Amino acid sequence: MKNIFFLMTLLTVTLSFGQKTAPLLWKTVVEKISDTEYILSAEAKMDAGWHLYSQNIPAKSNLATTFVFDDSEGGFFLVGNTTEENGKIAEDPVLKAKVKFFESKAVFKQKIVLLHELKTINATVDFAAGNSSAISELQNLDLVFDLSKAVKFQKKAAVVSKKEGNEDQRGLFNIFIISFLSGFAALLTPCVFPMIPMTVSFFTKQSKSKATGIQNALLYGIAIIVIYVALGTLVTAIFGADSLNALSTNVTFNLIFFVLLIFFALSFLGAFEIVLPSSWLTKIDEKSQASGIIGILFMALALALVSFSCTGPIVGTLLVQAAGQGGWAPIVGMFGFSMAIALPFAFFAAFPGWLNSLPKSGGWLNSVKVVLGFLELALAFKFLSNADLVLQLHLLERETFLSIWIAVFAALTLYLFGKIKLAHDSPSEYISVGRLGFGILVLAFTIYLIPGLWGAPLQWISGFSPPKQYSESPYGLGSAAAETKTISSLPEGAEEGPNGITVFRDYEAGLAYAKKVNKPVLLDFTGFACVNCRKMEERVWTDPRILSHLNNDVVLISLYVDDKRPLPETEQFFSEITGEKLKYAGQRWSEFQILKYKTNAQPYYVLIDHEEKKLNQPTAYNPDIEFYNNWLEEGIKNFE
Repeated sequence: MKNIFFLMTLLTVTLSFGQKTAPLLWKTVVEKISDTEYILSAEAKMDAGWHLYSQNIPAKSNLATTFVFDDSEGGFFLVGNTTEENGKIAEDPVLKAKVKFFESKAVFKQKIVLLHELKTINATVDFAAGNSSAISELQNLDLVFDLSKAVKFQKKAAVVSKKEGNEDQRGLFNIFIISFLSGFAALLTPCVFPMIPMTVSFFTKQSKSKATGIQNALLYGIAIIVIYVALGTLVTAIFGADSLNALSTNVTFNLIFFVLLIFFALSFLGAFEIVLPSSWLTKIDEKSQASGIIGILFMALALALVSFSCTGPIVGTLLVQAAGQGGWAPIVGMFGFSMAIALPFAFFAAFPGWLNSLPKSGGWLNSVKVVLGFLELALAFKFLSNADLVLQLHLLERETFLSIWIAVFAALTLYLFGKIKLAHDSPSEYISVGRLGFGILVLAFTIYLIPGLWGAPLQWISGFSPPKQYSESPYGLGSAAAETKTISSLPEGAEEGPNGITVFRDYEAGLAYAKKVNKPVLLDFTGFACVNCRKMEERVWTDPRILSHLNNDVVLISLYVDDKRPLPETEQFFSEITGEKLKYAGQRWSEFQILKYKTNAQPYYVLIDHEEKKLNQPTAYNPDIEFYNNWLEEGIKNFE
């Protein structure tokens, strides 16, 4: 970011058609995001009447614009695919078909991450141009990107595809919504709810006029948000915005948070209370008596500390979930949670008369806390399941996991119906309509889980429970299909995969078999603890058309990047990326994915031929069944 220079390598290409020429002017621009992250942009300008074809053109036309980045020295890897602008989809006058092309100007962008210092990156672009009467032959041009003259990265120029950007936004939006709802749940706990009248009393005494009261209430709400967001920022600063994502498949991480969530659950169920040192609370309370902004800030801090025994487990759970998302997720999560907490306090502080409409404190607050305890208990076993899946210990298989969840939600149902009483519950002669309704919903969910023991797909919890093949009876108890599969022969080196698909977990064995049966290879970069991988397998791969392709038209090779099986001593090697010795099978496949395909995302799907060349552009997580089916069929046709 020290030097801001434009690199414009002007390359003029003349396309000749008899007496007609179509000049294209190319320039390259490099944008620097950080010391290791860059965006490489290639811009083409055409004369009036000419158009340049998109990267996404039917293969048979051989007109697609294609970029190849030279990484023969292993100095960088690509992040995602090369992106392009929206362009125009219209009838091509020569092809007589609807295709995507660009008129006047086209900009293509590619994000990269450096593995060591480089001055330039070379690339080639294949492209074709046309006008109303003719199309050029496919042209080849060398491009040079000078990293030493990079311009400062501007957010508006970020090279993220529309689909990937939408997925990131949806992920953060989901974190915000979950956190916001969790904040309201925390508001209804016995540690927080009774503090609303105390807060209103404080601001009634502090405010000399209505305007001052509203102003103080707004400051109070903002102070609550700042305190919780600071916690999310601290977590991100300690672990790093991107490194949190790697924790989701880490065995130690998952075991620690299994124990932590069990601890939180027992606290909510009434076994004990998480209490901060009383000296902290006393000092903060003394400071909160001060007038003005200082008093308001300490009042907000007092709320956070006093309510910690109820909000602490929820905040901890949210940070655990956000850790799996990585990036801005901890900050967004704390913002959503604190906003839900702050809004009611600020509202009632500004308009104390509305306080009369609130329900009175009572036993129902403890019931909310207990319900949260049951939910924490169920969630804890997801983290234990992740560790078991990564280690492939088969201690918590699908049937065992579902049995635990059925028991937890059945107990919650009995509690809501008043059949189970806990230590801090208030005596009651009847249950409310709201509690009855919620109890019926939990009962319905419990009943929904039961068929999963016999092989039902359970798409409501897709990605949470272990996959069907990770069970004592992958085809369901007593299923005739299980007997049929048992006696059927599998190719050497293959095994049963998701949905009964024959799958190889060794690259060389799978490629050799594909050559033998003359089928293309579908590389599936996946992980045992990858939630989105399970969603694809359980929601997309189960479609009859896709399942038929996977069973009959391709050879599936699934490479698990979190596979902890140790490599034989003779197969262990040193990483070209980190220089560390790689001892596990998953490290081998992760290294292979980064070096070969310049990405480390999971799931990630690549269709290749027997020469290991891509048959079409790889794709990542996309639950659109039609898209995935079309993508498969495109690659299969290109192989034929």
